[in-house]
Amino acid sequence: PCWLLEDFVVAQECAPCTRFQEKTISDCSPTGFIERISCASSKREEFKSCRSAVMEARVFWKFVGTMMGTAAVFAVLVVCRQRVLDRKALEKVRKQIESI
Repeated sequence: PCWLLEDFVVAQECAPCTRFQEKTISDCSPTGFIERISCASSKREEFKSCRSAVMEARVFWKFVGTMMGTAAVFAVLVVCRQRVLDRKALEKVRKQIESI
């Protein structure tokens, strides 16, 4: 591709690929987004795979939400386990006091 070897100008900003572009342009496959570039020296127009800021933000917030949910589940498990252990410790102390 010319954009690896020479300077280029972005002719069309990063946009989602259409169904037709997904089937005909191999650069759509990695991310599902594509931008059209114009190479300076060779005057050729080519397509280049790109990452959308909107897509990246969505993936980031999905990850954050998943981690918050996981943290909440484990916090509840820790509290439940602590209650079980406290109950066992109190039972043990009660049995020791009764045996005196």
